[in-house]
Amino acid sequence: MSMRFTGQARRGMVALAVVAGLALGSAACGGGGDDDGKKPGSSSSTPRTGGSQPDAQEGQSAEPLAELKGPSGLLLQLTSALRDSGGFVTVNGLLKNDSGTEAVIPSALSGNETEIINNGLSLGGATLVDSKSKKRYYVLRDTEGRPLTTTGFSTLKAGESIDVFLQFPAPPASSSDVTFSLPLFPSAVIKISG
Repeated sequence: MSMRFTGQARRGMVALAVVAGLALGSAACGGGGDDDGKKPGSSSSTPRTGGSQPDAQEGQSAEPLAELKGPSGLLLQLTSALRDSGGFVTVNGLLKNDSGTEAVIPSALSGNETEIINNGLSLGGATLVDSKSKKRYYVLRDTEGRPLTTTGFSTLKAGESIDVFLQFPAPPASSSDVTFSLPLFPSAVIKISG
């Protein structure tokens, strides 16, 4: 019994570390670009230090992997799909309300699995399909059955956006192109890096 609890605690800590790392990374990547004609000395621009390597992140934010238009003016921009050494793929993006009115997030985005639905609104209905190995990968879950994806949002005001993430089992290293699907949105082929 104590080994089971230790295993659950360890997995919970790993999930917590992943979420904290993504939150920290998204906070570090935040801020707008200065391509809108503002002078370089304005307060919104951030000086770069010589020790950082922002090129990879800048490329991701400037050119999303895919833009998917959903219902009620929702726009999902997928900005990165990173493979890590632990056998996971983390897809990061931005969910934005592109309409002029408040958008209610459809419950269909959670998918139709009872265990995920019981944990509230999420992006748990998303999948990655690897056509090369003919396999479909579902959003991972923690030991409590909660999906390892952004949760807890129900509406977006007009023009509002939120950072989102989804974590999947990693396809084989030989597969870098996968099809991302989310209910009510069109599918898109994205490239996994890392």
